[in-house]
Amino acid sequence: MKKIALFADVQNLYYTVRQAHGCHFNYSALWAELSERGEIVEAYAYAIDRGDAKQQQFQQILRNLGFTVKLKPYIQRSDGSAKGDWDVGITIDVLDVVPRVDEVVLASGDGDFDLLLDRVRAGGVDATAYGAPGLTANSLIRAATRYVPIEGKLLLR
Repeated sequence: MKKIALFADVQNLYYTVRQAHGCHFNYSALWAELSERGEIVEAYAYAIDRGDAKQQQFQQILRNLGFTVKLKPYIQRSDGSAKGDWDVGITIDVLDVVPRVDEVVLASGDGDFDLLLDRVRAGGVDATAYGAPGLTANSLIRAATRYVPIEGKLLLR
């Protein structure tokens, strides 16, 4: 059975799916879809912790599905801008898991991960990218072994 590692960029999914479709991403449908193709041996969801109850409830739902939820504190800068992305953390975790899996699934449309998927594929591992249509970087789509647009059953309406 194919061994799959799943990495979900929660912030990217939230904003791109909302912008593209006006709704939320269906993590349960993603889990079910991947489980049909193989065994999910590791799954991580990367999020920003604002400490509010609704977010904590959502994070518990992810844990109940089987994700390890990794949180970073939300940082509000003095100029009003915000900081909080997981690009380096996701990259390190993906590179760590490559020797143990047959496929890496990245749920994110962030083009910053194109070099990462190139490296995954160079290691002989399939790299699948899930992203919102029209909001997924072309460089990421090109770097992936397979691109799956987030639509249909992957949406919570």
